[in-house]
Amino acid sequence: MDTKRDVIIACDFSGAEETLNFLDKFTDVKPFVKIGMELYYSAGPDIVRQIKARGHKIFLDLKLHDIPNTVKKTMAVLSKLDVDMTNLHAAGTKAMMEAAIEGLTRPDGTRPLLIAVTQLTSTDEQRMHDELLISASLPDTVMHYAENAKDAGLDGVVCSPLEAAVVKERCGKEFITVTPGVRFADSAKDDQRRIMTPAEAKKIGSDFIVVGRPITQAPDPVAAYKRCVEEFV
Repeated sequence: MDTKRDVIIACDFSGAEETLNFLDKFTDVKPFVKIGMELYYSAGPDIVRQIKARGHKIFLDLKLHDIPNTVKKTMAVLSKLDVDMTNLHAAGTKAMMEAAIEGLTRPDGTRPLLIAVTQLTSTDEQRMHDELLISASLPDTVMHYAENAKDAGLDGVVCSPLEAAVVKERCGKEFITVTPGVRFADSAKDDQRRIMTPAEAKKIGSDFIVVGRPITQAPDPVAAYKRCVEEFV
C-alpha cells in the first residue's frame, strides 16, 4: 500500500445510512476513511464492503487487545475484508502483535498495514499514573510501546502528533505514524487532550492524520476536508 502522507476522515457515525449519506457528499474525491467500533458494531462487516466498493481506502480501527491466539484468528477474519489498515493495542505485548501479523497475512503474502495504539489521545500523564498505575512518564511509555511494536514487525503506531517526531527518531523514518487529535486552529478541542493542527502535524513528520468532528460536523464537510488536505498534504 502507498504510504504517502494522507488525511483520514473518522466516520464515527452510529449507522450505515448516516455514514453513506455523509460519503455521498464527496463526488469528486474518495477520501481515506476510518471505520471505528461504533459503526462496525452497528452495521457489521458489510459496511466495510460497501465503502470499499465505492473506492475508498479504509482504516479499520477496532483496537484489538486479547490473548495472542484470539487476536491471530480475528485478524485472519479482518484480512478478508480487504481493508488498507487496521490496528491493535501495543499494551497487548509483543507476542500478541506477532500473532496479529501472522493472522493478518494472506496466503499470497500480502496484508493490510498493521499499526499499534500506544496511548489514547484522551489520556494524560496524571490519569496514566493514577488510573493505569503506569509509573513511567507518558513520553517514555509511548516510546517503549512504539519500539515494542517495531520489534514485533508492525508497520507503525497510532500516537499523538506531539510524539510523532520522536517516534520517527527512535524507530526510523519508514515507521508509520498515524496521528489523531488533529484540530484546526479555530476548532474546539472536544475530548482530545494532546492535539495539533494539520500544518503542525505535517512539520513534525506525521504520515497520516485522523480528523473527525472538524470535518464530519462542519457546515461544509467537503470544504473542511479539502482545507485539511491543503494544510497537511
